[in-house]
Amino acid sequence: MQGWRQAALNQGWTYRHRVQPAEAGQAALELLVQRWQHSDRATWAQRLQAGECQLNGIPLRADQVLQRGDELIWQRPPWLEPAIPDQWETIADDGDLLVINKPSGLPVMAGGGFLQHTLTALLEPTGAKPVHRLGRFTSGLQVCARSSEMRAQLSRQMQPQGSCRKLYQAWAQRVPALNAGQCLAITTAVVERQHPLLGWIWGPQPQSPELLRRQLSAHSEIRLVERTAIGDLLDVVIHTGRPHQIRIHLAQIGSPLLGDPLYLAEQRIAENATPGDGGYRLHAHQLSGLEHNGEQLNLMASTPQDFSPARTQSDGRNRRGLG
Repeated sequence: MQGWRQAALNQGWTYRHRVQPAEAGQAALELLVQRWQHSDRATWAQRLQAGECQLNGIPLRADQVLQRGDELIWQRPPWLEPAIPDQWETIADDGDLLVINKPSGLPVMAGGGFLQHTLTALLEPTGAKPVHRLGRFTSGLQVCARSSEMRAQLSRQMQPQGSCRKLYQAWAQRVPALNAGQCLAITTAVVERQHPLLGWIWGPQPQSPELLRRQLSAHSEIRLVERTAIGDLLDVVIHTGRPHQIRIHLAQIGSPLLGDPLYLAEQRIAENATPGDGGYRLHAHQLSGLEHNGEQLNLMASTPQDFSPARTQSDGRNRRGLG
């Protein structure tokens, strides 16, 4: 029975930023709004008034002009971290290499409102650390290692030019271009687009002209495994590891993941959702070609019991909060 760690307050966190030459001359409030776009101007003004921000160890004023090299500090008070699943199946463990079947809903590293409710924090007593990162609501094979040398070695293999092959399973809206067993390559770039909640996020290339900041080349291959009235079950092999690549590529071809609250049909992005919101079914199913101690490992993680979209529809829970 999968266990859960209940929602709890953390100890807060101190964010530090050294003022860069291009940022010098700005008022403090302006830089805070630009630097941490998850909060609006009014929220930052309240934090300044509450004394949460300092400049070189002195309470910061909203109109204070910043100089190159100044240290800007935001002492974020403790906040409530959501409940997370805190148990998993161990796939392999030889004392250094550790591979687990990560449950959906468990963040791998700090970010998106999570600091202590992460796989990294849960693994700390064991000495193991993640080699790569799966999305919070992506389940499946998560590779970890206990020594820095092993982490570096495994990380190189999991890069696009490495020997490792990563296969995911995904439930998506119907892919009209595919029949059972057929494959389709997707090579469109992942682009950074504006978003009202976060400033900028990675997404599919938009149909209409839109302000873009950066783009990354990406390559995925999908194969139709099963077609149902609810959606298509796909095998997805990724040759590059871009942020949210599978979600973005499937949205790019007009077949987003079933239940994805952010990446929608017609290359649209929901304005009221973020990349950390759940509801979709994506599973890191197989890992092959990983070299370890002179052997090639071929690993597989079973899909979660609620991976079927039929279960997703009959389960009335709010996936955004519970995974």
